[in-house]
Amino acid sequence: MCSIIGYKGNAFAAPLIVESLKKMEYRGYDSVGIATLDNGNILVKKGIGKVAQVSKSLHFKNMPGQTGIGHTRWATHGGITDINAHPHGACTSEIAVVHNGIIENYKELKKDLVAAGHTFKSETDSEVIAHLIEQNLSQVNDKVQAVIQVCNKLEGAYAFVAIFGDGTICGSRYDEPLIIGLANDGYFISSDVLGFLQYTDRAIFLDNKDIAFITGKNLHLYDSSGKVVSRDITQVAWE
Repeated sequence: MCSIIGYKGNAFAAPLIVESLKKMEYRGYDSVGIATLDNGNILVKKGIGKVAQVSKSLHFKNMPGQTGIGHTRWATHGGITDINAHPHGACTSEIAVVHNGIIENYKELKKDLVAAGHTFKSETDSEVIAHLIEQNLSQVNDKVQAVIQVCNKLEGAYAFVAIFGDGTICGSRYDEPLIIGLANDGYFISSDVLGFLQYTDRAIFLDNKDIAFITGKNLHLYDSSGKVVSRDITQVAWE
């Protein structure tokens, strides 16, 4: 019952992400973390405990940047430790990922990545997503194609959101919820409408295998083949 929230817009991301994570605390969790982008640098802070507790001790709300992602984790693969909390990076500091669900073939994927020279920090299945994106990007130099290739390799249910060093946010889902919130000053991407309902009631519910890219002030949606698609905007009832 993990929670995902991402934001890209004109406001400082961290305070919005903290408040959004608090709205989704009913889902249950054991650790929390945030990544924000500041001048091309991805900053990650995470730890064991409740949102308010960890946010206060690690000063989440002081993290700079107008683009960010956040996550609350319920441990599945790997123990309840700071290092297993999300977000997860790859070998460089150019990518950070948050993930809900279970990657059933993560051991095989991890074995291949380690053989290719990747070094893992956590015990989670989620970290393979960051390393797969990194590896594919080094080969195709195209974020959309790189993420499509990642999704085609993943087995199991998932929803993930990734942040890149150039300020791009992307997300995709399969049998786990992921929803875009369209605000006046930017975009949210969340596992639950409660993550952004206090800021906007306009939402796009992604279909299975949809891939969303938020670049600059624009939202682009693709299907699993890379074809541009459009999805209906739903007005969510505030009550």
